Amino acid sequence: MKKTLSLLFSLSSILLVVSCNKKKFLETPPDQSLIIPKTIPDAQALLDNDVVMNGYSDSSGYPYLGECGSDDFYSSNTQFSSYSTGDQNALTWAGQNVYPLGEAVDWDLTYRVVFYANAAFAALTSITDTAGKGSDWKATKGRAFFYRAFANYQLAQIFAPAYDSNTAKSDWGLPLRMSADVNEKIFRSTVQQTYDLMIADLDSAILLLPPGTPDYATRPSIAACYGLKSRIYLSANDYKLALAYSDSCLQLRNTLMDFNTIDSNPQYPFKRFNTEVIFSAAYFPNSGPSGNRTSFVDSVIMKAYEPGDLRKNCFFKNNYFTGRYDQSGYCFCGLASDEMFLTRAECYARLGNTAAAMNDLNTLLLSRWKAGAFVPKTALDALDARSQILMERRKELLFRGLRWTDLRRLNKNPATAVTLSRVIGTKKYTLPPNDPRYTYLIPESVIGFNPNMPQNPR
Repeated sequence: MKKTLSLLFSLSSILLVVSCNKKKFLETPPDQSLIIPKTIPDAQALLDNDVVMNGYSDSSGYPYLGECGSDDFYSSNTQFSSYSTGDQNALTWAGQNVYPLGEAVDWDLTYRVVFYANAAFAALTSITDTAGKGSDWKATKGRAFFYRAFANYQLAQIFAPAYDSNTAKSDWGLPLRMSADVNEKIFRSTVQQTYDLMIADLDSAILLLPPGTPDYATRPSIAACYGLKSRIYLSANDYKLALAYSDSCLQLRNTLMDFNTIDSNPQYPFKRFNTEVIFSAAYFPNSGPSGNRTSFVDSVIMKAYEPGDLRKNCFFKNNYFTGRYDQSGYCFCGLASDEMFLTRAECYARLGNTAAAMNDLNTLLLSRWKAGAFVPKTALDALDARSQILMERRKELLFRGLRWTDLRRLNKNPATAVTLSRVIGTKKYTLPPNDPRYTYLIPESVIGFNPNMPQNPR
């Protein structure tokens, strides 16, 4: 994994320049002579760069602007004043330039993952010898497909509108980077094209990745591909396919932690590579309200945990959320079995299978409650089951980077739509359902270098 340090250094140096100031990945071409991956180990070394591909650093990570805009927290005036101007704008749904200089780390750092994946593809494509395209070649290519899909999914939740089957073929999606050539001509795809590429990449990954658990916990697996496909289809309100792929994922990885065995005393009780994690290597920056002890958990959520529910002690300390699936405090946005159980349960409920929905919900909750205290939940009908499952989804998946997507998809149905509000100082801010501000603006600097690229509406 570590044989091509000089290659990683060169690429990291390039991308450090790319991500600083106005020299963004989609703006200023770096020196092409420094990009030299040509072998399978070269390509795998790119994908094994934990800092870039997994976000395990203060200077990298996947998008967190959705977390800033969500309703899982509240900020005191003192906390709010400590945030950057960009984070303050995101928290108050400013709507225009979230970042004053038109820069956005969510864009830069996540497209850097796409760049690395495409650079790995380029290295693998240069191998023309049939004998060289063995199991290692296939596995590495499969991982590159997964990472590109994961990055594009994360970008789409921030910079493209929520998927709507009625308008997806006309709504503006992402600029889809298909090569490591920074001179590649770019244009905005539609939302449908964006989602089609994500699914196609995952289908390719499933055919290429080896079965079983990866050699290294930071690498993706077939189970992770199924889990991500389930997440994608859920964001598109396609409950049949979200059900199918959450089920496929759980057939491979369905372990749940027994919270009775978790020591809630440490600041962060959960290990990075705990048994629930399906794709562990995915985090977003500790910035603004998503940082360590920089915001409080919403009081409505805190009051929703019943006596006997061990999550309250494991997840919170002094109203701060500390239940991150990582022992260093980074917010986890990877894939885990608890999310898959909740996704499958919700889809069962939406498709009218109340018994199966409640069975999945009770399976999860049994692992979260004090031994002997849990009484299985019951539902009057599928609608009641859905309501209970959505509430448990909020309580279980805090600070996972999922709430923003949930709000966007749930707003499509008036029965589950909500108006968000915050009070900062003496001023109240609101975000109605389906507001254009649920889609962040493309950074101005990117538009500046691509003047024909459509901007998101306001």
